[in-house]
Amino acid sequence: MHRRGPVHALLGLAGLCGFLALVEAVPRLGLVPADHLPPTSTIAAALVDEVSDAAFWTALADTLTGWALGLLIATAAGIAAGVLIGVVPYLREVTAGTVEFLRPIPSVALIPLAVLLFGTDLRSTLLLVVYASFWQVLVQVLYGVQDVDPVADETARSYGLGTWARVRHVLWPTALPYVMTGVRLAAAVALVLAITAELIIGTPGLGSRIAVAQTSHAVPDLYALVAVTGLIGVLINVGARAVERRALAWHQSVRGEVAP
Repeated sequence: MHRRGPVHALLGLAGLCGFLALVEAVPRLGLVPADHLPPTSTIAAALVDEVSDAAFWTALADTLTGWALGLLIATAAGIAAGVLIGVVPYLREVTAGTVEFLRPIPSVALIPLAVLLFGTDLRSTLLLVVYASFWQVLVQVLYGVQDVDPVADETARSYGLGTWARVRHVLWPTALPYVMTGVRLAAAVALVLAITAELIIGTPGLGSRIAVAQTSHAVPDLYALVAVTGLIGVLINVGARAVERRALAWHQSVRGEVAP
């Protein structure tokens, strides 16, 4: 097994330490006002204060709840719609224009609609998260369906396999790598939209705490909360990749990562 993984992790850690040292030095040298960019040590102290506050953990739970529920709904809907559209050629032709029209619409453009329908409720966050994440999964599933080997599909037909048997034994193994890619992309997008909804709409979560810190000019707390959201994003990406490798352990793309 190669050692590129540990090497990359060490390089990433070294880069992070260098960045933190730079943030510590820049305001102390007077290159940037500390009121605009506090030193790393000040941000770390603010982070300790945040972590010791029970309201922080409540906000974190609210953010993760909106992220997880939205991602789950979007993944289920994207897989179901993608498989259905892929299996029925007529639906593929009918929905092609609709998908290309709706997919580019920015989710933030739906914020006024979300507020009008649900106010500052969790459902506003879910609307934005589901809309943004759904397209990530759907498009990847459609790519996976198109990648199915027609010879394998015809062979399955010749053996008398029904539609859903072909979906299970032919389409799904081919589409699964695409599905996992879509879920990984959707997980990151879902977090971005969850924080955005909380920041702009004011739904409970880390985003709303960031907004409060901004309006109250609590700059160290603001940076500390932003750092927390970045850490969550890293953990989500690492977790999604771990799940992807486990689900695709049989696939050559994953087996190639651990090949000697």
